[in-house]
Amino acid sequence: MKKITFLLLILSIISCKKEALPVAFDNSIIKDTVLNVIIRPVHPDLLSEKSDSLKLYYQKFNFHEIWYLDENRKDLINEIKFCYEDGLNPNDYEIKIIEDLESKRAKLNDEDIVKYDILLTETFEKLANHLHKGKLNPKELYTDWDLKPKEIALSPLLEKGVKEKTIASTFKDLKPNHIVYQLLKKSLFEIDKFPNVTFEKIAVKNKIVVNDTLPEMVKIKKRLAYWKDYKNKDSIITWAYDTLTLKAVKRFQARHGLAPDGVIGIGTLRALNTTKNERIEQIFANLERWKWYPSDLGKQYLIANIPDYMLHYVIDNDTVASHKIVVGTPKRKTPILSSKLSNFVFNPTWTIPPTIIKEDLTPDASKNRNYFPSRKLTIYNSQGKEVSPYEWNPARANNYKYVQKPGYNNSLGLVKFNFANRHSVYLHDTNHREYFVKTYRSLSSGCVRVENPLVLTKQILTKTNPNKWDNNEIDSIIKLEKTKTVSVKDTVNVYLFYWTSWIENDKLQFRDDIYELDKALFLKLRD
Repeated sequence: MKKITFLLLILSIISCKKEALPVAFDNSIIKDTVLNVIIRPVHPDLLSEKSDSLKLYYQKFNFHEIWYLDENRKDLINEIKFCYEDGLNPNDYEIKIIEDLESKRAKLNDEDIVKYDILLTETFEKLANHLHKGKLNPKELYTDWDLKPKEIALSPLLEKGVKEKTIASTFKDLKPNHIVYQLLKKSLFEIDKFPNVTFEKIAVKNKIVVNDTLPEMVKIKKRLAYWKDYKNKDSIITWAYDTLTLKAVKRFQARHGLAPDGVIGIGTLRALNTTKNERIEQIFANLERWKWYPSDLGKQYLIANIPDYMLHYVIDNDTVASHKIVVGTPKRKTPILSSKLSNFVFNPTWTIPPTIIKEDLTPDASKNRNYFPSRKLTIYNSQGKEVSPYEWNPARANNYKYVQKPGYNNSLGLVKFNFANRHSVYLHDTNHREYFVKTYRSLSSGCVRVENPLVLTKQILTKTNPNKWDNNEIDSIIKLEKTKTVSVKDTVNVYLFYWTSWIENDKLQFRDDIYELDKALFLKLRD
């Protein structure tokens, strides 16, 4: 490099700690004879009102232009233009202004080129952060979302990306790499292929079953054909609910997490009446949520998708087991969190939490004191002494402790999975095992009930010690009906997450937004 003007050193104010520090400013224009580019100085005074991070970026480049290479600018502009693919809006990143300035950059004077450079750097920072950790902060939106903040040092990434001309790959590495996120992006790509049509609402009074004949079947068939579940064009204008349509309805229901029984009721009609744009908004909301989740879920983990009512056990990115779950009701939501499995408790007792004491136990037990023995509940006063059900004072219900004895019919069932969290929730067996046959399983008070949890418990424990943890060992513990805690030696992460859209076997999948989060989140994204 050859410097074509003299060096001028001045003092400038710049500090991440808001303290005055002397900074050497090289006021020279640099001509890179290899790349044949001019690199202009950026005076610190131009950054005086900017963020500390922006000042740091320019300090790394000795207060000179960052985006002097056409290739780097092109990569950044492309990331802005195509950020829609990651659920973001290019207009949030000054795309029109930037494209206009880029088109006439060769004619701009030095001062305007420097200002343009600063705009590009600000945009890089904004877009990089939004792609890495989301545009919104879940802690500012929800009280029951306990996810660790995702932080990243952008300065070294920017410096490396600019100098090595790898801005495109820098952005790629910033984005979530989990398979669900990739499938969400694919689902957005696929749904964009569907034609833009106006959906006419389908309304019927009664459930529709196969062999029914009614005019609304024409609209239903056309809607099924739109979503590519119905392919028999010959009978699309007939009123009959025939067997070919039945197969299409079942396919549609399965893709939407509905009971694939062919009965067209409220849930199926609601899904049929959901438009393409509404589905796109739903995908956008899910893309944002996945940016909040940890970048690395770990080598071994349990991950629950609350709206899908499923728990998956994953080892080395391979799903080795899947179990149906029951989750919290909309009034008693299962919280979103990440933690680590600490231990299993076999034959657990159950101490009734305050919410259930207030809303369930007190009103029911006040009517019938047999409530306690019928549920094998022991009452303890504040001194830890056992209290008879007939000595129990409902007016002071919150001053007692209620403990259910271990057993097959204990509310926690035969095993619970403990992991640290402030909500006192856990995974556990249940005495209501019949709930797992239901399609709608938002039925608990916040904890997650697992189908066949002893099978999953054995699978996790045998990975640590296959010789010890066979069926006989676990069966022996259960038969004793005594509470036993077994620590988990391996690191098994636990994630209770929420996503309502993805793609599976090239088929779009959607689930009911049971906690009504999608629409509100999309609107905030577009604020």
